[in-house]
Amino acid sequence: MIEIYIDGACSGNPGPAAIGAVGYQEAKELWTISRSIGEATNNIAEYKALIAALKHGKAEGYDQIKIYSDSELLVKQMYGEYRVKDLNLKSLYTEATRLCKKIKNIEIVHIPRDKNKRANNLAQGGVKK
Repeated sequence: MIEIYIDGACSGNPGPAAIGAVGYQEAKELWTISRSIGEATNNIAEYKALIAALKHGKAEGYDQIKIYSDSELLVKQMYGEYRVKDLNLKSLYTEATRLCKKIKNIEIVHIPRDKNKRANNLAQGGVKK
């Protein structure tokens, strides 16, 4: 099982945006993602962080992934508790859902922002102001 913490960030909403993700196994940091994604809203950045993390986890051969996100909207949408109304998010939601189906055991957990500092710092570091 790999645990992945994800976050998206932007300067302005919309504005210059970036994603951050960090993968852990048995409390050991294995890899990070920190990159600019151009202009986006914070919610788009959150979804793009999820998609990047899922792709990376799958490419590394993990079939059991636990994702941690401080975006309640993303987590509740992924579990069908909230509808995805925003047209810009629908295609990202569809892609994330498709990627989740390719992973044997996937769980997405909402965590408080203060428990997501490493991923947040990676995302903030990628924002071009």
